[in-house]
Amino acid sequence: MSLQDKLDAFKADFQAGKPPYNVPRPVIETMQRATAELIASGAAAHALKAGDKAPAFTLGDSDGRAVSSAELLADGPLVVSFYRGVWCPYCNMELQALQAALPTFQALGAGLVAISPQTAPNSRKSVRQNALGFPILSDPHNDVAAAFGLRFELPDYLIELYKGLKNDLPAFNGDPSWSLPMPARFVIGQDGAILYAEVNPDYTRRPEPEDMLPALRGARAA
Repeated sequence: MSLQDKLDAFKADFQAGKPPYNVPRPVIETMQRATAELIASGAAAHALKAGDKAPAFTLGDSDGRAVSSAELLADGPLVVSFYRGVWCPYCNMELQALQAALPTFQALGAGLVAISPQTAPNSRKSVRQNALGFPILSDPHNDVAAAFGLRFELPDYLIELYKGLKNDLPAFNGDPSWSLPMPARFVIGQDGAILYAEVNPDYTRRPEPEDMLPALRGARAA
């Protein structure tokens, strides 16, 4: 089953209010409204694209160690996945799919990192919960996400909904801003050029790990 098939199956159960989710219909409709408005805003069109130069970054991993994109790229091309946080089931399924694809990426000489705004303890939870063998990096205030054109502010009505659901993003992220990255996947070449980019304002839609293989094979051949 593909990653998107798994996401679609989860979404269908979640939106149907099936156990263990039991989510009231007004909650589902509010989430759908927020996603529709983000899509309509055109925010994704402002994100970096293939052919653009990727911003350099240095971020802390789940153990607080500094990880530099320049050092990672010195070893080969780099797959970078931006995700919302350990509280997001869609993100966790994506991380698991990336973990399954990690040996294929490594065989092509590529590294893999995932970036979220959450704090290091929550990144450790991501690593542990999803049995990950690649670094999870913390992006305070979503500054690196903003450099890639991914950061957006949650609308007030969605903030109120999240508060009611005890989904306290300021606590998860150590940041009072109530901002998130649009989920995105990039392949960055060793020269810093973006070889592949997929950004989707609908957090229930994620590219397949296999979608990046042509870019990685091209980078290896070059």
